[in-house]
Amino acid sequence: MNHEHWMREALQEAKKAEQKKEVPIGAIVVWNDRIIGRGHNLRETSLDPTSHAEMIAIREASEYLQAWRLLDCSLYVTLEPCPMCAGAIVQSRIPRVIYGTPDPKAGCAGTLMNLLQEERFNHRVEVISGVLREECASLLTSFFRQLRSQS
Repeated sequence: MNHEHWMREALQEAKKAEQKKEVPIGAIVVWNDRIIGRGHNLRETSLDPTSHAEMIAIREASEYLQAWRLLDCSLYVTLEPCPMCAGAIVQSRIPRVIYGTPDPKAGCAGTLMNLLQEERFNHRVEVISGVLREECASLLTSFFRQLRSQS
């Protein structure tokens, strides 16, 4: 697997969010070397707190496969998943998550806690972190810097 290639696709999704003045987070679901789910943050646009990039990509992938179990899939996301998204990842049985930059405020793939590999759950996820970390972090940093300068 070429993790950098797929993470660049997730970064493209993050840039779509940024164009909508949303926090620039992007996610894709890959199955059999093709993207079957795409998502970017839409919380402000949709006024929906569950409209995280991962949730949207997971829903799209489930529709594509006509299944709630996303076996043999990989989720690429630019920012470490939060508790809600980590729960959805476990519930959808995604076997592998690859993320770009850690989230010190809400990261649940190892930073604050590790819900993806919690032994008490019936499913554990392989986690690969730091793929294109600088690019993913830079997109977020510049977004928030610009936001602060406007207020």
